[in-house]
Amino acid sequence: MEALDIKLLGREYRVACKPEEREGLLAAVTYLDEKMRDLAVKTNSAGERLAVMTALNITHEFLQFQRSGGFDIPTLKRRIEHIKSRLDGALAEQETLS
Repeated sequence: MEALDIKLLGREYRVACKPEEREGLLAAVTYLDEKMRDLAVKTNSAGERLAVMTALNITHEFLQFQRSGGFDIPTLKRRIEHIKSRLDGALAEQETLS
């Protein structure tokens, strides 16, 4: 574990983090900070109340996503394959023009 300094709403915190999780944690910090700032403006809240409201909103978003089945992996794979085929076709055309 390593110590990682983060900043939320301008306040600094030191958290423990595995080196391989550093990037993901920093992305979570950015997401949380944005959510807290947005909610602070909308509700004129601060401190513990803001933290609880933000946690509740993020939890609600997560549960809604989970209930909707999350990502439709088979559809995403088909779309990626379709895009790949189109790219392969476009690259093949470029090679014949060269």
